[in-house]
Amino acid sequence: MRGLRVLPGGRPGRGRLYVNLPDGQAVAWYDRQANRISILADDHREAVLRALRPYLSGPVTIGPPPVPTAACLLALALPPDADLAPNRPGESLLGELEHGPAGTRARHRLRQELAAQQRAGDAFDALEADGWRALHCVPVPGLGRIDHLLIGPAGVFCVRAVPGRRQRVVVGDLLVTVGRTEPRPDPRRLRGAAAHATRALTTQVTPALAVADASRVEVAPSLRDVRVLQPPTAAADLAALPPALKPPDIEALFTQARDVRTWLP
Repeated sequence: MRGLRVLPGGRPGRGRLYVNLPDGQAVAWYDRQANRISILADDHREAVLRALRPYLSGPVTIGPPPVPTAACLLALALPPDADLAPNRPGESLLGELEHGPAGTRARHRLRQELAAQQRAGDAFDALEADGWRALHCVPVPGLGRIDHLLIGPAGVFCVRAVPGRRQRVVVGDLLVTVGRTEPRPDPRRLRGAAAHATRALTTQVTPALAVADASRVEVAPSLRDVRVLQPPTAAADLAALPPALKPPDIEALFTQARDVRTWLP
């Protein structure tokens, strides 16, 4: 059949590819992560396969859509204005840069914070192929925002991004020091955000610092409850952790966490 269109859905390079009729009706979709084509209209099967052929890699499973899980049904019922999944890394800082302080020093600080969140966020988004799901800029009343919430096989992590500024970063029990700047109380604030996330999701959430672009990172031996990640090695560090969650648990927690109403008092 002529006129079928292939349209992307979700995050670039990782979301589904939808095959639609000229009137916009979907007849199939290709889940790139599962490498599966779900056919909605079997009479268009051959045309769908021709349309998707340039996008396929390796053996592909073809069949009717899988039976939706409870998490899928909840995600489908989620109002768009309550969904945190579309948030980009550093989403809130983009608005602050556009409408915030005009001072050069303040804007420079915001740009550094934004770059750190984007660097960490890109690294976490890339873990989706390994079974991880990431949310960015999660609002927590009274505590600001969680930079990144990472949910995957090793558990749930509440992550604060720290700009290393190509300097030495010293992470202590209560403070983080970047170069010769004033120490920051990131570990203490992070623990509060992780405790709130633990209550909201009713599962253990580990606080973590993602240090971006540091020349060297030194962690106090006494720091045991906060995990320190660096974007270049984050994937290997997380993969080395013992498994704690199965795929259905990951999807259920991700569906719960992406609903902004989960985080309200």
